[in-house]
Amino acid sequence: MRRDGGSYRDPSGYVFYQDARVYRAILKRAQADYEAVRDIPLVRELIRDGTIIGSRELEPEQASRLAPEAAYVVEHDPVPFISYPYEWPFALLQRAARFHLDLQLRLLEAGVMLSDATAYNVQFLGSRPVFIDLLSLRPYRDGELWLGHHQFMQQFMHPLLLNALAGVSYNNWYKGNLDGIRRGELVRCLPVTKRLSRRVFKQVILPQMIETEYHDEASNSTAKAAPARLDKATLMALLRDLDDWIGTLSPKTVAGTTWSDYERTRTYNAAEIDEKRAVVAEFARKHTPPVLWDIGCNTGEFSELALQSGCGRVIGFDLDEGALHLACERAEKNRLDLLPLSMDLLNPSAGCGWLGAERKALVDRDLPDAIMALALIHHLAIAGNVPLGEAVAWLVSLAPRGIIEFVHKTDETVRRMLRFREDIFDDYHEEAFRTHLEAEAVILERQEVSASGRSLYIYQRR
Repeated sequence: MRRDGGSYRDPSGYVFYQDARVYRAILKRAQADYEAVRDIPLVRELIRDGTIIGSRELEPEQASRLAPEAAYVVEHDPVPFISYPYEWPFALLQRAARFHLDLQLRLLEAGVMLSDATAYNVQFLGSRPVFIDLLSLRPYRDGELWLGHHQFMQQFMHPLLLNALAGVSYNNWYKGNLDGIRRGELVRCLPVTKRLSRRVFKQVILPQMIETEYHDEASNSTAKAAPARLDKATLMALLRDLDDWIGTLSPKTVAGTTWSDYERTRTYNAAEIDEKRAVVAEFARKHTPPVLWDIGCNTGEFSELALQSGCGRVIGFDLDEGALHLACERAEKNRLDLLPLSMDLLNPSAGCGWLGAERKALVDRDLPDAIMALALIHHLAIAGNVPLGEAVAWLVSLAPRGIIEFVHKTDETVRRMLRFREDIFDDYHEEAFRTHLEAEAVILERQEVSASGRSLYIYQRR
């Protein structure tokens, strides 16, 4: 049995793994709440339709063997790839936020409350969100406050507002503070004109003022505050108002990014694009990888092609926010099993949180069956100064097979990269690339796909 490093905070239970299966132990302190909600028709319906992760209660004898201290053990459907809010582009964080609010509203109608509002309770199957924490569901108590409000604002709302109103990307900030963007930090980033808007004042500025006053009073008093109350209708109105507001937000950091207009401005012609597409399609048809990582996925054009040609699922990685926004739109519009994530390949997600294991490093999650690195290697080796051999070895280490595109210095894209810097990259040429690749893998095929000599290498790891 292997316990999940991210479930230590919940005193009601924990997630563990055995033989590639996912289980949740429900401890005795959560037994009554679990029994109260598990048979509610809406909860069963939400599990059946995939809104809540698939869950099956084990027989007592099997449960006691796996977790003797638990009142119940539930087996969950596995999530194929775990991602984190700090890796989600704006479109996915926005979708996850509205999904969470909609779920809470539906549950309230059935007398169920979510005990918290952490963004980590949402995962994505392709671009479709799913709620994964069964233990967050408990009976609603008449008049109770929304205890998850502060958490929702910090982990969902504040990052979205930081981007939409201040034009500041949240991903690296969020990665550095796993609990999200604090209210005071957001307020200091907002332009004065934005602070005066009705919704910002009501949902951000006023709570900040009340919180400051409360802490000042609390520090001078030992008296326990009287419990506040909030009727269900007012609570639901608050949730709907937040949902409406989130729906009006749009990312300010996506317009005019380097690669957001890539499909129109790329430096090779239609015939060359068709040749490149043919190689990718044939690779997907021949190998039919269940999981493909599209490293440098851009707008998801080749991810979609790989899916159409036999690939089962694609996880895409890019850093350009404009391109990722278009990839998210493509995934949702065409209902693709594509999850586009924000990832700086020169600084990929590391293990972090408690003991460095609460959130897993990228390379410690489920690795793919194949990778695709199109028009990427020059960004690592030239823009990022990564030694060419190290870049090749890292890519090959991720999957047993793949495609890597080599782009020559004579290519217009590389010439632009070198326009304002010294060319110190003596080792960056195709012969060296091929030598490095052959040290790690068997080259199955090389296909030149452009007049500038761009070449696709298909390989099998040794």
